[in-house]
Amino acid sequence: MKKKRLYFLVVINLLITGFNAFSQDKNFYIFLSFGQSNMEGNARFEPQDTLNVDKRFQVLEAVDCPDLGRSKGNWYTAVPPLCRCRTGLTPVDYFGRTMLANLPEKARVGVINVSVGGCKIELFDKEHYESYVTTAPDWLKNMVKEYDGNPYGRLVEMAKLAQKDGVIKGILLHQGESNTNDSLWTKKVKVVYDNLIKDLHLKAKKVPLLAGETVNADQGGICASMNKIIATLPKTIKNAHIISSGGCTDAADNLHFNAAGYRELGKRYAVKMLSLMGYSFKQ
Repeated sequence: MKKKRLYFLVVINLLITGFNAFSQDKNFYIFLSFGQSNMEGNARFEPQDTLNVDKRFQVLEAVDCPDLGRSKGNWYTAVPPLCRCRTGLTPVDYFGRTMLANLPEKARVGVINVSVGGCKIELFDKEHYESYVTTAPDWLKNMVKEYDGNPYGRLVEMAKLAQKDGVIKGILLHQGESNTNDSLWTKKVKVVYDNLIKDLHLKAKKVPLLAGETVNADQGGICASMNKIIATLPKTIKNAHIISSGGCTDAADNLHFNAAGYRELGKRYAVKMLSLMGYSFKQ
């Protein structure tokens, strides 16, 4: 009797495993994105950003947004905002659009964006984020609460859901303004990257990390000095690649990109990712 029961359980497990494998679309490319305000999206999106969004470009909602008709953990056409309910245009918007414009018709792109304006990279360190949040200002704590107090945990939670539907192909990072001149930043980023690779059972060689520069000195960026540190990230993470912000226009505060700047920066993330995936950029 015990042998029959064990056999039955094994068969059921194989059936479930087979169903999950079958339901996963290998042509649904998933990209995780995280960071602070420039990844969150600071500029207001414009009519051109909300019209004619390809349904093959999807966002997995990381928070409940009833006013948008979206709920956490579900896929929607990637019409901005792509971070939280009232955030703006982000590089992820035009990353996804540029990817689809250069991928085969059978491909789909899915993004997950968990970002918190004004945060240090320490917020995404799963072992030490609590002590960081404890000393954070109330406005930052309020944003963190939208992720139930743990943005890293929410990113992993959503990523695991996404893995049932598609394949994680890369990680996009835009952060550094709040860590300007922090010589340990690259090591701190590596901690987060390594944790994501481990917690999601990924292979570092197959999942590159793309890190964007802060507003460039050519635009008067007030955190442009951080770009020298960001440039050294590939020395710490072998599969890291730097996305230049040179020429990407910014807002009056010289801290955030404007809408045009986000569109160009997002395109540059895509051009690099396409090349890493073996595709050429055509448009």
